[in-house]
Formats: sequence, C-alpha cells, structure tokens
Amino acid sequence: MKFYDRKSEIETLQEILDRSNETAQFTVVTGRRRIGKTTLLCQAYKDTTVVYFFVARTAEKALCATYAQEIVDKLQEPILGTPENFSQVFEYALSLSIRRNFTLIIDEFQEFLKINPSIYSEMQRIWDKYEKQAKINLVVSGSVNTLMSKLFRDKKEPLFGRQTRFIHLRPFAPSVLGQILADHYPAATPLDLLALYALTGGVAKYVQLLIDNKAYTPELMLSEILRDDSIFIGEGKTLLIEELGKEYAIYFSILEAISSGKTTRNEIQQAVGKEVGGYLTRLEDIYQLIEKKQPIFEKTSNKNVTYHIADNFLAFWFRFIFKYGYMLEVQQSTALLKIIQRDFSQFCGLPLERLFRAVLIEMRLFTRMGSWWDRKGNNEIDLVCENEFEKTATFFEVKKNLEKYNPAELGKKIDVFLRATHQFEGYTLTQDRLALTDLEPLLHGMQMTLPTEKSSPVES
Repeated sequence: MKFYDRKSEIETLQEILDRSNETAQFTVVTGRRRIGKTTLLCQAYKDTTVVYFFVARTAEKALCATYAQEIVDKLQEPILGTPENFSQVFEYALSLSIRRNFTLIIDEFQEFLKINPSIYSEMQRIWDKYEKQAKINLVVSGSVNTLMSKLFRDKKEPLFGRQTRFIHLRPFAPSVLGQILADHYPAATPLDLLALYALTGGVAKYVQLLIDNKAYTPELMLSEILRDDSIFIGEGKTLLIEELGKEYAIYFSILEAISSGKTTRNEIQQAVGKEVGGYLTRLEDIYQLIEKKQPIFEKTSNKNVTYHIADNFLAFWFRFIFKYGYMLEVQQSTALLKIIQRDFSQFCGLPLERLFRAVLIEMRLFTRMGSWWDRKGNNEIDLVCENEFEKTATFFEVKKNLEKYNPAELGKKIDVFLRATHQFEGYTLTQDRLALTDLEPLLHGMQMTLPTEKSSPVES
C-alpha cells in the first residue's frame, strides 16, 4: 500500500526542519503502536540527511557502536575511539550540528528506560549545554503513550519542557479510509468502509495489512484477521501487557467486561468481582484505553456514566479474540469466525456512531457534539450537534438501514431532551438521520452531503 495522507504533519515536520537551520529543534512524535510514526518521519525527511537511532533492548555499549557507525555512514564524520555510553554519542552529534545541520531521529525513545534510565538526565545536561549553538533537528519517537507523556510533561522528569514541539499522530480520517478502499477496490460499498473502520479504527498498519492481502469486504477482513499466522491474534497482548504492567490481568478482565456490553461501573464491578474505581480512572486518564461517556449537557461528573473501549481494534480484540481465545488454542478458528459473523453487525453499532462522528468532525460544521440519553434509558439520541455561532442544532439518529429511521419517534425524544436540559433556547432546530448510504461519497473522493440540508425542522 502506498503512503497516504499526513499532509499537515509532513508540512509541520518540514517547517521544523527549516527552523533547525537557525536554531536547535527538539520534536516529540508519539501515538499508539502501528499508527505509522516511523513511516511518517521517513516520508517527511526522505530528501534530507537523516541519522537514525533505533533503541533496541540490548546493552548500551552495543547500541552505541551501532549509533557511531550510523554517524560515520550518514555524515562521513570520523569517530575517534569506541563510545561506551549514549551520552558520548549524543554529545558528539550535537557538537557536529554546530557546524552542519542534520536530522537525528531516535525511535522507540522510551526503551532507554529499560536500558539505562540515567540517559535522560544526561540528555538534559547535554541539550542544555549545546541548545543555543546547535543546528540540529532532533526528533524522538515513542509508542508507549504513558511513558512518552511522562518523560516530557512530568515536572519531575529531567526532559520536562525541553521539547519544542509535541506531535500526537492520530488514525486515518474516514475520508482517507474511503480513498484507500476505493483505490484498491473500486466496487467497495459503505458496508466495506464501515468494516474497515470498525476493525482498524484507521490505524495505518492494520489498514495496510488488510489492503495488501486484498481483504476488502467484511468477510475477507475477518478471515484475514483469524489466519493462523495473523499478527492480529496476539496484538492485544503485544500492545498492552507492557503498557499496563504487572496488574494487566485485572485490566484485561475489565476491558473484556466492557467489550461484552457491561458498560456501567456496577456491571463491570460485578463481572470482575472487585472494586474497579481506581482501575477505571487509570484506564481513562493515564492509559487512555477507555472513554467515559455521559449525556451531553450532563451537569454532574459521576452520574449516568458509561464506559467504552476507545480503540476500535482493541474493542474487537477483547470482544472476540481474547474472549474466545480458547477456541484458537485448539485450532477452531472456523468456529470462532461463525461466532464473529453472527455478532458482527451488533458489534458495529458503536463504530458506526463513531464513524459518523469522525466524518462530522472532518466537515467542521459544529462546535459541540455528543450523545444524550435520560437516566431511565427510555430515550436516547445518537448525536446532538450544535453550532454556537449560527445558533443552530441538529439531532441525528444513526441507522445502518435507512428504512429503520422513524422521524416521529426521534421528534418525541427531542421533546424529552429539551424539557430535561433546557438547552437551545432561540436556536433553529432540525432533525434527520445518518445511514450507511450517506457514506457513499467518501468512496468517490467526495465529501459526504449532510442530510440536514434537506432535513425537517423540529416542531416546538
């Protein structure tokens, strides 16, 4: 699969490169594993001199020998002697940048913590010493979000505040997924696009694996994911065990419970069999693996709360791969595939809402967006979208099938919403539906047409 998107990130990285000709730049690039950080950096700096350090889990001295050779190969600068520690290599690189500009990329930067934690203090000392003279474009990249954020945003850490830019790489937007699918499979349908989004969440490596293996439809995607040698099978553990630490088993139980539809704190607690308050807080605030949902305009922070796995792929992985892992252990992937095919439409309910939300965010028509439901669960509105500048609000019902939309039923829910929240006084209110067919333009390189352009006003 060719390189897609990332235009704004590439422009930013190239602007930083230009600035490094005058003054030292220290950029942090982070994002979940498989999101495409290394590929992005290679694309952005393909036409400039790059010294690339990959932080493998090996002895510091062995790493330094590799790094020293990389400097010799890329910069044709001799190194006298054999460096014993990273601080010697880093100081030599910064001293070179006083007289010549170049880019230094340090990939998997958080791994230094396992090799020699004092490296970060040494880097602070050396950076502070050379920053005003150096003309280096230093880029450090890391996949463990919690560690990368801690290294640069915790006041107690030596590198706190040293970065000049912090770039968090996000998944592909829906329009990019539509373009990728259409380029490789012109017969793609909105259902194919939904499946690609529901299974990958727009994570670049997952998209590439499916596209390169010609898995363009839901059936082919699921079969590819369940292949015996598929990386998807062990991906959840690969991503999370290191991130979550020694208590990962408890976190996994919580995430499995959420993926199975137990979304309130009490439901999760009953499923896990222990108090989960602190774990939920850490999963949301520190690890950013779950999202806490409340009705839009809810005034209290702890009422009417539900929890959901924030990452589409991990939601799928816990719902099916982790839960039914015992089937894979006895080579019953065919049986598991039948279970997934049976439940996949139901699983796609939340991803469909997220997909439309992401599409609306791309369109930049609204200043606030959220879902709403009453405390009894009798009335629920999928999307409430407000434009504060134009004093307009639109209520959307998200449906897979257009014929299941009932305008009168949505109108009753809106009446309940208005009485309960007392919002949108003086606003122009409209209501409509968002269905799979509305995604068709994304498969033809066009912007989705918002149904509200022909929607009906809300009767007061």
